[in-house]
Amino acid sequence: MSGTETAQKGAIGATEADIRKAEAVNELLVRPIGVLPRRPGDPVRPFAIGLFDEIRSLLKPGAGVTVLRRAVSAFVHGKRYYMASAQPGAMRHDIDGNPVEPLSDEDRSVAQRRLISLKSAKAEKTEPAPAPVPAPPPPPALSKAELIRASLLSRRRETTSAPR
Repeated sequence: MSGTETAQKGAIGATEADIRKAEAVNELLVRPIGVLPRRPGDPVRPFAIGLFDEIRSLLKPGAGVTVLRRAVSAFVHGKRYYMASAQPGAMRHDIDGNPVEPLSDEDRSVAQRRLISLKSAKAEKTEPAPAPVPAPPPPPALSKAELIRASLLSRRRETTSAPR
């Protein structure tokens, strides 16, 4: 996979939605972490492997680890995070936002595939539902006289075709 369809060159800037997710993480911590964007347009940075353990050590007393895990997960499973991870030469960052190591080709490939699946899922949601197939029209209603005639004809056929 070339990645040209899923990655662009240059920093991937955060959107308002990314900032809300980052703020949700920071609200659970005793101090904000530098790897997360603070304003729209700030770069989205892929996390270093094992960074969650460092983030967990900053958890406020009384805050749940599960809540933190969900908040971090919401951020790292977002479209812009995958875009940042899919870039050629993408780097992983420590808790303060400093680059520490390049993403492996395998990790970049995974991010590219997830981007493609997000795009296809979005396309499925935006495609209009197929028009419902109308039910076939009911057979024309027979008048009472036609029903009687049909009944008499069927009786006549039964009596003439029955063996004697």
